[in-house]
Amino acid sequence: MFLDSANTPPTLSSSELQSLSRISLLACAIAGGVTVFAFAPFGWWPVQIATLSLLTYYFIRASRPRDAFMLGWVFASAFLITGTHWLVISLHTYGGLPAWLAIIAIMLLSCCLGLLYGVALWIGARIALRINHASLAAIAIAPACWMLADWTRGWIFTGFSWLATGYAHTSSPLAGYSAIVGVYGVGWISGVVAGCIALLLHTGHLQRTAVGLAIVLLGMGSALSKVQWTETNGSLVRVRLLQGKVPQQMKFDEANILHSLALYRDMITEAPADLIATPETAVPLLSTQLPENYLESLAHFAWENNSTVLVGIPWSPAPGIYFNSLTGYSFAQTTPYRYDKHHLVPFGEFIPPGARWFIDMMHIPLGDFGRGDLYQAPIDVRDQWVLPNICYEDLFGEEIAAQISAAIDRGSPEPNILLNVSNIAWFGDTIALPQHLQISQMRTLESGRPMLRATNTGATAVINSKGQITAQ
Repeated sequence: MFLDSANTPPTLSSSELQSLSRISLLACAIAGGVTVFAFAPFGWWPVQIATLSLLTYYFIRASRPRDAFMLGWVFASAFLITGTHWLVISLHTYGGLPAWLAIIAIMLLSCCLGLLYGVALWIGARIALRINHASLAAIAIAPACWMLADWTRGWIFTGFSWLATGYAHTSSPLAGYSAIVGVYGVGWISGVVAGCIALLLHTGHLQRTAVGLAIVLLGMGSALSKVQWTETNGSLVRVRLLQGKVPQQMKFDEANILHSLALYRDMITEAPADLIATPETAVPLLSTQLPENYLESLAHFAWENNSTVLVGIPWSPAPGIYFNSLTGYSFAQTTPYRYDKHHLVPFGEFIPPGARWFIDMMHIPLGDFGRGDLYQAPIDVRDQWVLPNICYEDLFGEEIAAQISAAIDRGSPEPNILLNVSNIAWFGDTIALPQHLQISQMRTLESGRPMLRATNTGATAVINSKGQITAQ
């Protein structure tokens, strides 16, 4: 138990310690499970502050590092299971895995990722036991450890930062910190606010420092939300974002492929615009398998109507090689534009070493893409430079920031609009869709740039530089 030096630790029997451990683990499991309500589509961000406060309260009362490990692991595992349960749909409904195996796979994934949080709090407990100071444990050590676990989850095994703590705050007072410290920094500040509340619960009396710190952090975040970090640039552009709403079970079905091709060709050529964008793999055939003159007809439309057309397509530059790509045709360019996805989804877009047996059990088409370069040029749309990313890539704000920085360092045109094209019909009509929209909102808050989203069944939307959805 971490106590301020002025306090005297109480004496508890072994049976009382065991009872406390069982109660705390159950409480953390429930708290972790309900934390999903802090994120989209619910958006009840105070829930996260409350549940992290409970976790921190038990953390500063833990008498052994292994107890802290269990608290963090149980909380995080329960949160990830409830927050990403929709992965079962892609594995079972569309991937063909038996339902029981898909459920086990998601639980194993969540519990393995939960170990990161358990280990982080174990390390934090070892430090805190040496310091023996509850205030530092609650306000400094626990939030820092939690943030480091979030950050590690964002890159280990290629990264899965879905539902990182900071994403809950795209509309909270803490959103103002996004442009300065990013999503992980926002999560850390959320943990500090939660630590202040936990300290009040722990001591049982008013802690002026803790109350003052929480108020200052929330107030500063609210004030920073009013700062305009970037300026508008260039002329207005007319945009058409297309949503075909092709059911996933039909998307790659041979009987419906020609229908999909005709659907998107008709949608693209229905009316001109400065930018017309389709979702990811709107064209479900390899570029080498398309009907004759299909892409040429789209290019001709773009050139004849002073438009720029971006089409999601699996591109095959050579036999046996293909990329998840976005190909573009513009009246202002004589050569086609192409963006190749570089951050691929494990099991869905590339096969990790030793995982071929698992992939063979599923029926996911185009499951082994090549990787595009990290630094790829934006496309010019009437003096607005649009930087695409494909689906899962907008989880990695540090990579988008690196692309923007690289353009500035090289003296190349600086991207001033982001474009995400996605096909998340793999997850049905679940909370994954608004969660993905919220991720895009965080990218706009971090970068100070608006984002356009063209999705097959998700939230096709326009998000301004303040993270606000202006059209959907």
